[in-house]
Amino acid sequence: MTARPARVARTTYLDPAVRSAMRAVSAAAKKGLGDPALAELVQIRASQLNHCAFCLDMHLAIAREQGVPQQQLDLLPAWEEAGDVFDERERAALALTEAVTLLTEGSVPDEVYANAAEHFDEARLAHLVAVVTGINSWNRLMVSRRIPAGSTEW
Repeated sequence: MTARPARVARTTYLDPAVRSAMRAVSAAAKKGLGDPALAELVQIRASQLNHCAFCLDMHLAIAREQGVPQQQLDLLPAWEEAGDVFDERERAALALTEAVTLLTEGSVPDEVYANAAEHFDEARLAHLVAVVTGINSWNRLMVSRRIPAGSTEW
């Protein structure tokens, strides 16, 4: 077994103005989407893909508070195989979430975007993309600084 390299100390500091602006963008995107449960599902899925324990911990708790069914939370990593646990609108949003989150694998496929556009009007689709890009930004801020789940120092 090889020894794990020592972890480099990371700062937990985040400028209050940046935190405030990020929170405002996230709140506006979620409000514009108009579906708090769906916003939590896409934020959880992006956080799973980005391996962000801090955001997963937070958004799973919020989703439970909002009454998102436990079965959806349990099967979210395998949503494509989960049958009717997710409706078509949720599936379109999750497909778009994955495409936007995994941009390093190419681009957002036209068919994924077009499918989402069938389920969301132009404004809600823009807000959905904003929710996804917002959580991706939060994920990167938390993962790069190794902020642990449940931390209050961020």
